Amino acid sequence: MVGRSEEQYVSDTQIDSSTPHAARRYDYWLGGKDNFAADRASGDAIAAAFPAVRTWAIENRAFMRRAVAYLAREAGIRQFLDVGTGIPTSPNLHEVVQEIAPESRVVYVDNDPLVLTHARALMNSATPQGKVAYLDADLHHPDAILGSDEVKQTLDLREPVALTLVAVLHFFRDADDPYQIVRMLIDALPAGSYLAISHATWDHLPPEAVPESVKQAQANEAQLRNKAEFERFFTGLELVEPGISVVSEWKDDRSERPDPSQVSCYGAVARIP
Repeated sequence: MVGRSEEQYVSDTQIDSSTPHAARRYDYWLGGKDNFAADRASGDAIAAAFPAVRTWAIENRAFMRRAVAYLAREAGIRQFLDVGTGIPTSPNLHEVVQEIAPESRVVYVDNDPLVLTHARALMNSATPQGKVAYLDADLHHPDAILGSDEVKQTLDLREPVALTLVAVLHFFRDADDPYQIVRMLIDALPAGSYLAISHATWDHLPPEAVPESVKQAQANEAQLRNKAEFERFFTGLELVEPGISVVSEWKDDRSERPDPSQVSCYGAVARIP
């Protein structure tokens, strides 16, 4: 933390610093400062099982930026609902899309008090024509998201919307019925909307690394999924080329990219017909 002690920051924002949180752990892997000892310990334990986790975090973030840039520039989307936002890392989603289309409107959704603190301070529209709102809500309750004032006042659900679920669904086990949660959100969006998802997998890991990776995922209440399980989220939708791929390879024109085993995360974008 910069400028205040960790204890003072926790006191001011009513944050439970004793329990690791996915958004703060992700911030730690990205080299950020908005995390606590529990987040760093959890992050280090996962890194011991999957040493390339920081590469995964960087490549996943880059996928988000390429995906929303495509949606704004190529697909003409001007409304974005980003669920599982995490701690802002610039350029954030609204900065990417408003640079392309200044009138773009964005609703960020997360349920971590630290994310909320940053959102209120930093997530302002980058342009006078656009609009940005933040909703403190949980993806487990899609109806609450869709019925919120923030969504109703910022987005017009009669017009196409891009729903982005970046590195969040692997924190939903099968018992949470994540497929139904995603379907509820999709069903509320009009034809011509889009869905973008990234999701951790063990598919590209060396066989000897899979058991410990699965163990760490379970310890952090997460569930890795294979390609077929990931593809189920897009049932009935029209996948955008190149379809389902490792996030580092989705519409990436770099001549050199990390090996899939260093990323092990699927990404895809699809149109809602």
